[in-house]
Amino acid sequence: MGNAILEQKAPIHIPVMAEEVVNYLVTRKDGLYVDATLGLGGHTKSILQFTNYQSRIIGLDVDEEAISIASNNLSKYKSNVFLQNSNFSEIDRALLDLEIGEVDGIVADLGMSSFQIDSSERGFSFIRDEHLDMRMDLRLRFTAYDLVNEMSVDEISKVLKVYGEERWSRRIAKRIVQTRKEKPISTSAELAKVVYEAIPNKFHPAKIHPATKTFQAFRIAVNHELDNIEKFIGKSIPFLKSGGRIVVISFHSLEDRLVKNLFRRLSSSCICPPDLPMCGCGKKSELNILTRTPLVPSEAEVANNPRSRSAKMRVGEKL
Repeated sequence: MGNAILEQKAPIHIPVMAEEVVNYLVTRKDGLYVDATLGLGGHTKSILQFTNYQSRIIGLDVDEEAISIASNNLSKYKSNVFLQNSNFSEIDRALLDLEIGEVDGIVADLGMSSFQIDSSERGFSFIRDEHLDMRMDLRLRFTAYDLVNEMSVDEISKVLKVYGEERWSRRIAKRIVQTRKEKPISTSAELAKVVYEAIPNKFHPAKIHPATKTFQAFRIAVNHELDNIEKFIGKSIPFLKSGGRIVVISFHSLEDRLVKNLFRRLSSSCICPPDLPMCGCGKKSELNILTRTPLVPSEAEVANNPRSRSAKMRVGEKL
């Protein structure tokens, strides 16, 4: 059953903001590019098509199942594509393993792939009743089940507040701890029900499920997502050629704010306190920000692919 689902879902994967990605990322048709969050290979395929199959692409993904599907999807381009099972936060190690010192561009789509939401059976979505796992990398030690059933009220509340920006974080945390006293919260549907009942009905959001922020928070915590974004961007810049570009697509305010601040830090030439008479840090600007405000999907794209609606794309160019 699982294989049948994967085969069915792979062909309908839609890369987000594909046109904007290739227009900003590609500076040379015959360049070497990194798709740091390969997923099912949508952006990689778009880059290949845009460059008339002259480019070479290194695709990284932490999810072994995604790598397997992408390998099949991209099989006809195997001479142009090199795939590696690696977290994007370890882009430096991945490139050094391939004896690559510099590339023309790097793209990262920080969103959940359609495969992970619809077919991975790891409890990423509250729409189905699946085991509460939420690991993108199955080698990670702790699952969402562990966090939900072992953390204290204070710890859960902090996760929901910091990573989900959830107004009802403490109320939800108390309900989770109370519920698990009777039996562990084992599935995504069970967790969604707990959250749904914890938030007063009149405060249920109009456009999203009440559990959306809670699921986001636990997923970020399980996968160390914000830490990985910071590592990824910091490690990527040294591998970009002068004039090479880094493109990052985020899907919620925590990610976008982090990317914006990291780009701003990399573009600044001095970080000394303003009251110093002269610069003592010696820091030089490494990045030119090409998108002062983030790009967003067109209305046509959102209509065709509703999951793209919250995407924000930022681009920097190596100096």
